[in-house]
Amino acid sequence: MTEPLLRMQGITKEFPGVRALDGVDFDLYEGEVHCLVGENGAGKSTLIKILSGAYSKDKGKIYIRGREVEITDPHQGRMLGVSVIYQELDLVPSLSVAENIFLGNEIYTQWKTINWRKIKIEAKKLLNSLGIDFPVDALVRDLSVAQQQFVTTAKALSFKSQILVMDEPSAVLSGKELDLLFETIRRLKARGLGIIYISHRLAEIFEIGDRVTILRDGKKVRDAQIKEITLDQMVRDMVGRKIKDYYFKEKAPIGETVLMVKGLSRKGAFQDINFYLRKGEILGISGLVGAGRTELARAIVGADPIDEGEIFLNGKKVNVKSPSHALELGIGLIPEDRKRDGLLLCRPVEENISLSILKRIARFWVIDFRRLFETVTDYVNQLRIVTPSLDQLAESLSGGNQQKLVLARWLASKCKILIMDEPTRGVDVGAKVDIYHLMNHLVKEGISIIFISSELPEILSLSDRIIVMCEGRITKEFLPEETSQEEILEFSLPQDKRKVAT
Repeated sequence: MTEPLLRMQGITKEFPGVRALDGVDFDLYEGEVHCLVGENGAGKSTLIKILSGAYSKDKGKIYIRGREVEITDPHQGRMLGVSVIYQELDLVPSLSVAENIFLGNEIYTQWKTINWRKIKIEAKKLLNSLGIDFPVDALVRDLSVAQQQFVTTAKALSFKSQILVMDEPSAVLSGKELDLLFETIRRLKARGLGIIYISHRLAEIFEIGDRVTILRDGKKVRDAQIKEITLDQMVRDMVGRKIKDYYFKEKAPIGETVLMVKGLSRKGAFQDINFYLRKGEILGISGLVGAGRTELARAIVGADPIDEGEIFLNGKKVNVKSPSHALELGIGLIPEDRKRDGLLLCRPVEENISLSILKRIARFWVIDFRRLFETVTDYVNQLRIVTPSLDQLAESLSGGNQQKLVLARWLASKCKILIMDEPTRGVDVGAKVDIYHLMNHLVKEGISIIFISSELPEILSLSDRIIVMCEGRITKEFLPEETSQEEILEFSLPQDKRKVAT
C-alpha cells in the first residue's frame, strides 16, 4: 500500500475534567474521501482542530507525506497544505468573491502592490475548476449559501491545499445544490486531494465516502471501508447501542384549529401563504434552501414585518408585533441558526434557559432564584443536556446540547404553538432521536408544532400533514402516507422544471 498523505498516530488531548481524545489513529490517502463521524462531543472537532493547528496535541504524532510535522497554528497548517472549511463559513460579506478567495493569500505586482487583475483571473480559474460560474466581482453577501460554500472551497484551493477538511458542508444545502457539492467533491478527489468529510447526515456518508472512521467518547471504535459497513452498524458504533426505528411518529389526538394564516405576503420573501394548524398536530414544511420557509416563520412570530395578510389565533385575529409579543400569545420559534439567533453563547446554561421565564418567576421584580434553579435543573435533566454545571458557558457545549438548550428555553416558556426551524441540523444521531421523542411528547400534551426541515425522511415520518414551498409560495399539500420523497422534491422545484402535472 502507498504511503498515506496524512497519518495521525496516538493523538491525545485533555481539557480540564475531560479527555477529548484518547490515543486516536487516523490516516488519509490521496484521492480519498475519508468520512469522520460520531456524536457531538465524540472528539471530531478536537481532532480536526489539532490537524489545522487551532489546538495543540498533548500526545501523539502527525505525519504528512511520511514526514513528521508539528502544526503550531492555522497559518502553519495552511502552509503544510491543510485547509478546513467550517460549517460557519469564514467569509467577509462586504468583500467580493475574488477578494474573499485571496484574502490572506494576496497576489502582488513587482511593485509590491496588490495585483487585482491577476486575483480576478485566478479566482475565476479556481471557480471554473470546481464547475462553478458566477461573477467574481459579486459581493459575498449577495450570494446564496450554496454559492458561498463554493467560494470557501475555492479559497482553500488558493492555498494549494492537498488535505481538505469539510465540516458539515451539506448542512444548509438540499436538492440540486447538494448534487453540485458532491460533484465538486468528486472533481477534487479526481485531482488527488485527500478529503476529510464530516457530516451528521449519515446517508451522505454512503453516497460520497470511500472510508469511515467512527469516534465515541474520544476513542476510535471503527475504521472501515464504506462498502463493508451498514447504517445500523454505524449508528450502533456511534452511540453504543442500537437505535430502533430511527424516524418514528407516535399517535396523538388532534383537535381544533389553533392557528390560521390567510394571504400572508412579504415582498421578496413569500407570497399569498394560506394554511392552518390544529391542536396536537405536527405540520411539516418542506422545500429547498431559499424557498421562504424561514422568512415565513420569522414573520409569524413578528421578527419580520408582513406586507399583507392576516393571522388568527384560536379564531381571533392577532397582530403579532414582536417575538416577545408572540411569546405572550403562546407562540415560540426555535430558529434555524441557533448560534446567531437562538443562544447567548457567552452566557451560562442557566441564563440561556431562564430568559423566557424571568417575569413568571419574579415577585415584585425580584427573581426567585430557588425556583429558577429548580426549573432550569428540571429541563436540563428532562432533555438530557450534557453540561458540567449550570454555570457552563453555552459556547462550550456540543452542537446537540446547544440545540437542546434552545429547546429547553421554549419549553420552559409554556408555549402552545412551537415553530421548529431545522431543529436537527448539525446534531448527532443520538440528539436527533431525543428531539423526535420530545416532539412526540409535546403533541401528546396538546402543543402544536410547525416543523421545518430539509431532511425528507424526517418530514415524511414525523408530520401529520406536509406543505411544500418553492420560491415563496405553497405549491402543494400532502398527507405523508399518500406521497413520497420524490413527489415532495418535485413540488420543491419551480413549475417549469417539474416532471409531474400540477
